[in-house]
Amino acid sequence: MLKFQVPSPYHKPTENSAEFWVKPYLELFRLVRHFGSLKFDELMIFGLQLVDYREFDTIVEKIDLFRIAKVQNEGNYKRFRTEYFDRELREVYSSDISSGNTQTRETNDASIAKFLSTKASNMRDYADACFRYLRATGLVNISHLGKSISIVPEKIQEVDYFLQSADRAPFFIDNEGQYVAYLGNPQIPTLLTDNRGLLEQKIRVEFPQLEISATATLQDLKNLFADELEKRKEQILTEQVAAIKDYRQFEEINTTFDQIIANSLYDTPLMLEWNTWRAMTMLDGGNIKANLKFDDFGNPMSTAQGNMADIVCDYGDFGLTVEVTMQSGQRQYETEGEPVSRHLAKVKKETNKPAYCLFIAPKINDACIAHFYTLHKTNISYYGGNSTIVPLPLSVFIKMVEDSYNASYVSEPRHIQRFFEQSNELANSTDNEVDWYNGITQKALNWLTE
Repeated sequence: MLKFQVPSPYHKPTENSAEFWVKPYLELFRLVRHFGSLKFDELMIFGLQLVDYREFDTIVEKIDLFRIAKVQNEGNYKRFRTEYFDRELREVYSSDISSGNTQTRETNDASIAKFLSTKASNMRDYADACFRYLRATGLVNISHLGKSISIVPEKIQEVDYFLQSADRAPFFIDNEGQYVAYLGNPQIPTLLTDNRGLLEQKIRVEFPQLEISATATLQDLKNLFADELEKRKEQILTEQVAAIKDYRQFEEINTTFDQIIANSLYDTPLMLEWNTWRAMTMLDGGNIKANLKFDDFGNPMSTAQGNMADIVCDYGDFGLTVEVTMQSGQRQYETEGEPVSRHLAKVKKETNKPAYCLFIAPKINDACIAHFYTLHKTNISYYGGNSTIVPLPLSVFIKMVEDSYNASYVSEPRHIQRFFEQSNELANSTDNEVDWYNGITQKALNWLTE
């Protein structure tokens, strides 16, 4: 990421594009480090204008002015941001607007309004991609509620090191051979962990209980550090699970679901997956595994990969997969329908025991209801026989979690299994998917009633 640059032998701007001279992610790290915390809107409106690292101070000044203006225009931030963003876009694309070059590829509409709307949408997508790439490094924290990004406090020294040592100017613009050699050189850029003295110091600070052998090689120290980070993460997650099972995080989990429904968080799909894992862990006594990726401190970093269920629950005699999505409408069925049944079949095959699936979304699409109802009643060897997949709106699942918290007894795996067997019974006794879905939804609302 730190080597990615424009221009390069592989990234040559067109004649009509801006004059690029930048390593974008290096400068974005610098921008976040400078401000301490950078809002998504600030990165979108101003950070993406940093096409030349020599304009860094100019971008800093723009953000400072934006923050001052925001304070002076309290009361309607959405309107303020829209108007400010519009002015910046008009400035960035002033030459295109003045020359009438405002037709976009997707439409014949050459109006300035359509042109600016398209550019704004593109910039939101670019900013979102930047946030995700920065987050994947494990060097930054995301405030999902505040929609901002900051350097992880324990990683500041590492970030400062490469910000000071990495060359800011692009390399080998017109020499592909030298550029490829540069990209493949693992010694560039130099990171803090490449400096033995600094690495030893970091290990002693973060893991003072460890003894560092004088004969250990630099690679030995890197491996030791990586192993200890992984152990610490596992310990943090173990402590989180203990707190969840004791219902100590019930209010926080409920609040997070409210924020998800209100769509007030930055990465809602990730937060839905993470919070559902926490809720399932609290719900009853199984071994609940989230397939999402966690950072070094047990914070959710990215959603599960596409070839596995979001959450897998092992209850001893049976298993359960949990799939979540923020998708709605026909898109929900197109992207989730077949993979959900395939993931369930994979768990059945790997565990060689009965398994069910819970499918959660803010709103369930009718096509998904019909599809999952059909799978209840159809023996398909590819999916391991009949597939018991129950779709529930998020609001109903939240009610199930609240019932578990309020119950006079602790819910057990048998309550979970009984619920899914009731779904099978309803599928066999009803003539259509509507009656089945209405019936299982009512069962969910009273799932702990003996």
